Amino acid sequence: MRILHISTRLILGGSQENTVLSCEGQSRLGHDVHLAFGPIYGPEGSMLERVRAFRAGDRIITTHEVPSMIRALHPLKDWRATRELRALIESIRPDIVHTHSSKAGIIGRAAAWAARRAGMSVGVIHTIHGPPFFPGQNPLIRRVYIESERWAARRCDLIVSVADAMTTQYRAQGIGRQGQFVTVRSGMEVDKFLTPGPAEDRDSMRAALGLAPDHFVIATVARLADQKGHDDLLDALASTLAAPAAANWRLLWVGDGWLRERLIARAQSLGLGVCQFDKGEKLSPQTRIIITGLVPPERVPGFMRAADLLAHPSYREGLPRTVPQALLCGTPAVAYDVDGTREACIDHQTGRLVTLGDRAALAAAIHALAAHAPARLRLAQTGRTMCQQMFSADKMVTDLEAVYARALAASTLSAARAPRSNP
Repeated sequence: MRILHISTRLILGGSQENTVLSCEGQSRLGHDVHLAFGPIYGPEGSMLERVRAFRAGDRIITTHEVPSMIRALHPLKDWRATRELRALIESIRPDIVHTHSSKAGIIGRAAAWAARRAGMSVGVIHTIHGPPFFPGQNPLIRRVYIESERWAARRCDLIVSVADAMTTQYRAQGIGRQGQFVTVRSGMEVDKFLTPGPAEDRDSMRAALGLAPDHFVIATVARLADQKGHDDLLDALASTLAAPAAANWRLLWVGDGWLRERLIARAQSLGLGVCQFDKGEKLSPQTRIIITGLVPPERVPGFMRAADLLAHPSYREGLPRTVPQALLCGTPAVAYDVDGTREACIDHQTGRLVTLGDRAALAAAIHALAAHAPARLRLAQTGRTMCQQMFSADKMVTDLEAVYARALAASTLSAARAPRSNP
C-alpha cells in the first residue's frame, strides 16, 4: 500500500511525533510511505533529520516539501499549496492520503478529494491532534475554522481522534458524521520512557543539571509558546518560589520557543533567578527556573525522570503526549482539564486536574502533591501501568491499519460509482 501523510510543519511537537511514528511503523510493515510538509523554520526544532535517517531494510520514508504550506491563514498561499498537493498526489498516486493538523488537514483533504473526484481511487483520512477552534478565540477566526472543518469533513472517509474528547467537540459543532469518527490513541515509544538509557536515570540527570537530592523539581515539557501555560505557572508559584520556606523548589522548563526571552525577563522581574542550561550556565543560590532549551526527543525521558512532578497547564490539547510520557517515567502530573487531557491525567488516579485558568487551584494541587510523596508514587504507578497498555506506537500503527482498510473499501466503492468530473 502506498501512503501519503501530510503535516503542516515537521517541527518537534506531539502531532509531528505521532505522524513520524506512524510513518516508521507503516514502513516496517512493508508499505511505501511518503511524508509531505511545509517549510520548517524557527526555534522549535525539526524532525526531518530523523525521518531522512530512517531505514527499514531497503525501505525509507520519502519526503516532500510543499513550499506554500504555512501555518497561518493566507488565501493565496493556501490556494497554491492545494495545487501543489494535488500535483503531488497525482504524481505518486497513493492508496491512502492521511492528513494531520488543521491547515494540512483542510487543504490536504481538498486536494485528495479532488483527485478522487477525477477518478483516482484513494482513501482519505484525517487525524485530529487538537481542535483549531477554542474558547476565547477571535469569533471570526473561530467561525472560519469551524466552517472549514465542516467542509473538509465532507471530503474524507474517516476522521481519527487521538482522544474521545476530539470526537465530542467536533460533533458538538456539527462537524462530520458520528460513524465517521474513530479513536486511535496517540502512540509513543514506551520502552524509552520505561527503561532509562546510559546516564538517563533520575540521579544522573539531576546531577547533570546541578540539582541537589532535596530539590523538589516541577517540570514542564512544552514549547515556550502561547497557550502552553508558562505564564500561569509564574502566576501560581512566583510567591512560593521566592519564599524561604520553598528555597528547594525548582521549575524545570524543557523546550524552547518564541516566548523564551519574554518569559525569562518576566521571571527575573519577579525576583526569580533563571539558569539557561543549554548555554552552559550553572545553578546559583538564586536559581528557581532552569531552562534546558531545545531537547532532542530521545533525551526528554531523562529530564522527566529528574522531576518530582509534571505541571502541564496547557490551554489547548488534543491528547497531551507529555502526560502519559511522564507517567511512564514514574512522574505524576498536574494539568488543566482541557480537551483530551483527562483521558491520561485522571483526577486522583494518575494525577490532578485543575479548571482551566484557575491559578489558585493550580498552586494548591502542586502544593498538595509536594507535601505528600506517597500520593505522588501511587499516582505514578497507576498511570505507568495504564499508559503501557494504551499508548504504544505499535498499537497505534495496528489500529491505523484497520482504519485504512475501511477507507480503501469506501474509496473503491466511490470510484466505481462517481462520474468523472471536477470537484
